[in-house]
Amino acid sequence: MAGLGNPGAKYEGTRHNIGFMVVRCLAERCGVSLKKNGYQGVYGVGRCAGQEVSLLLPQTYMNLSGASVGSACKSLGVAPGDLIVVHDDIDLPFGALKIRCGGGHGGHNGIRSIREVLGTGDFVRIKVGVGRPGGGDIADYVLSAFSGAERKVLDNVLVNAAMAVEAVLEKGVTWAMNEFNNRDATI
Repeated sequence: MAGLGNPGAKYEGTRHNIGFMVVRCLAERCGVSLKKNGYQGVYGVGRCAGQEVSLLLPQTYMNLSGASVGSACKSLGVAPGDLIVVHDDIDLPFGALKIRCGGGHGGHNGIRSIREVLGTGDFVRIKVGVGRPGGGDIADYVLSAFSGAERKVLDNVLVNAAMAVEAVLEKGVTWAMNEFNNRDATI
């Protein structure tokens, strides 16, 4: 499983790094230490929802996420169908989740990179809504910090997304989609 984001203090707490935040939340919930360096990322191995998991935070920057994810999948023997990727989505309202299996990249450069390296889009995505800016540059928006109102409920959003990952692992993607898609996690 991979959470997408950008490395470094400059990007901590930005909308584009919500994938990192969800994986860190999941790691904490499952007691998995994210301290190993490898696969061009930081990772940890452990059990989550009764399954053996590898949790990865690529350190290649978002647009080159495929290099890290592809390396990990190859070395660990993870087939694309067993891969879960958590990432931000500007087309979903802040806090909304959409679990999807397969599909295109939807303009997301991290997903584009993973698809190119794996040669397929047949992996599970957990899209976490960060909202769309009212105007201005989309890149500036996703690389900016959450608003004060968003920060007040961000922990709820992260826990909800982590629970969605656990549901995929424990009960399957279809069950998780029915349970979590369109759920309001900002309450």
